[in-house]
Amino acid sequence: MLTASLVTLSACGKPADTDAAKQEAAAGEESASDIPESATKYTPEDLEKSAPMAQKAGPESGVDYHSFANTNDYLIKHVGLDLTADFDNKVLKGEAILDIQRLTRKNPALILDTRDLDITNVRAGVGNSLQDVKFSLGKTDPNLGTPLKINLPKGASRVAIQYQTSPGASGVQWLEPQQTAGKKHPFLFTQAQAIHARSFIPLQDSPKVRVTYKATIRTPEELLAVMSANNDPETEKDGVYEFEMPQPIPSYLIALAIGNLEFKPMGERTGVYAEPELLDAAAAEFEDTEDMLEVTEKNYGPYRWDRYDLLILPPSFPFGGMENPRLSFITPTVIAGDKSLVALIAHELAHSWSGNLITNASWRDLWLNEGFTTYLTNRIMQFVYGDERYQMEMALGYDDLKADLDDREDKDEIMAIDLRGRDPDEVFSNIPYEKGSLFLYELEQKIGRANFDQFLMDYFNHFAFQSITTEDFVKYLDETLLKQYPDKLDRARIQQWIFEPGIPEGAPQPTSDAFTKLDPIRQQWLNGEIKASDIDTDGWTFHQWKYFLDGMPEKLSEDQLAELDSTFDLTQSKNNEIAFSWLMIAVRNQYKPAEPRLEDFLVTIGRNKFLRPLYRNMMVHGQSDSAKRIFEKAKPGYHPLTVKVNSKIIYGD
Repeated sequence: MLTASLVTLSACGKPADTDAAKQEAAAGEESASDIPESATKYTPEDLEKSAPMAQKAGPESGVDYHSFANTNDYLIKHVGLDLTADFDNKVLKGEAILDIQRLTRKNPALILDTRDLDITNVRAGVGNSLQDVKFSLGKTDPNLGTPLKINLPKGASRVAIQYQTSPGASGVQWLEPQQTAGKKHPFLFTQAQAIHARSFIPLQDSPKVRVTYKATIRTPEELLAVMSANNDPETEKDGVYEFEMPQPIPSYLIALAIGNLEFKPMGERTGVYAEPELLDAAAAEFEDTEDMLEVTEKNYGPYRWDRYDLLILPPSFPFGGMENPRLSFITPTVIAGDKSLVALIAHELAHSWSGNLITNASWRDLWLNEGFTTYLTNRIMQFVYGDERYQMEMALGYDDLKADLDDREDKDEIMAIDLRGRDPDEVFSNIPYEKGSLFLYELEQKIGRANFDQFLMDYFNHFAFQSITTEDFVKYLDETLLKQYPDKLDRARIQQWIFEPGIPEGAPQPTSDAFTKLDPIRQQWLNGEIKASDIDTDGWTFHQWKYFLDGMPEKLSEDQLAELDSTFDLTQSKNNEIAFSWLMIAVRNQYKPAEPRLEDFLVTIGRNKFLRPLYRNMMVHGQSDSAKRIFEKAKPGYHPLTVKVNSKIIYGD
């Protein structure tokens, strides 16, 4: 059930003479008869009455249930920003100028998405001839934020909105100097996915709306601003920075960071921005990025975004990486010193084709972004690092998928997931990533790799710079692979993969010889037949360590834990993935020598991939008091999204 006060339905929705529509007409705004069927507004009560029928029918293709915007009346085509970063008050303040395209002859109000924005003035008109207009904020929804309704003069094609953000904006994190690597300067970064752009820009916050943008960002003079746009590696710190993104992108890819940043090139088109204390280590760790870029171009078509740079964020960043175009945001937790975790870089780079170039039209269709990207990630790793690395990455992904399937309801195992009435952040799991990738891997296996690579290149060219639905993709399959290979592909099988829970029977099961060799070794140690010191770990990659540790039984004895720890120094591992796997074991078994590292890990790292399982594990295994104490200690340094997600685990909010 949707609880929004204003919802845009698809073109097949029917107009309703609701009380809300009557009240709008009585207030002198457009009457229900002036609003196209495709933009009819419904109250929460209307939606609740129709919910059983709607849920039975399933979500409508192309309808974004997580935006208030009346995108069938207007489309934003360009955003102009002029924002000042006020670090003292922790707000961004200034103006957003929206160029809009009209899709109706009527003149309904323009409805935008916002969350906790202080709107002080709105002007509208044509070109630079703008006049003050009336605006109002609707009822706030806990998941969606607050609709902003703007009365437009007839023919208006531009809207200028003066506003400032909230200090607690869900898509902005302000870090104190002590939370950074250098400890001397503050830091700001944004995280707009899934629907957090509305917390720092009033706009149509839907992935089906693609915009170009320009921005002027004003900062303290000693800090550098960078954006998901045309960053100049030679720019000097002067407090005023100009940016342009000429290709149309969805709102969740608008990104900003400000800090004591320096740049180091890694190749002709690649480089890294980071605090000086991390710059050299990051550049060395990710020096293969240019090779990744070139091999992806060779196999899947041109890179269309000019440069591809990385920004290394402070450890509070809630994700491994974020594929902001031209400048991927990256967690420092993947700087391991041995390139063992660089699949994350391959993943964010792959989004330059799958996700940024072709985008899911709604969060129900996330698998179109992440399934394709996970498939491409594995292929890039194979191109650059070889078959064994590819097989290990595939096998670990398959294990992660199986673990998620064991822990989820059937409705959440469907790739084209029904998210109506839910926070869209709930879509992020291994289902869109690994199940989506496995589906594509099956297609590859059935028609041959060379043929599938050609299909992917054609697909990226066909839908370039478009936002598409699951149904768009299925239709494209009908017109391409299903016609070309009718003896090898079956539409019913494709429907099963996308619209039914679980993994279809007979699906590929990726394995790795490097892993299967570890199973008997682990079992021999568990049986007491060998000591931990007898295990030859020379040359083990992180992948093998993870497989070895994650395959341990639920319970280990105190002596077994101590033997593993003393032999391999697991509690003090510098590889965060290995440390995480070990800490999960330590929590399950209440292994006290690891408790100080556990607390330090939870306090200093904000990546939810690690935090959610650890906090959940602590709550399940009798350590709720410690979980609450550590969470409250760490919370001031966490991203708002991290606080929200883990509060639910710890307090059930």
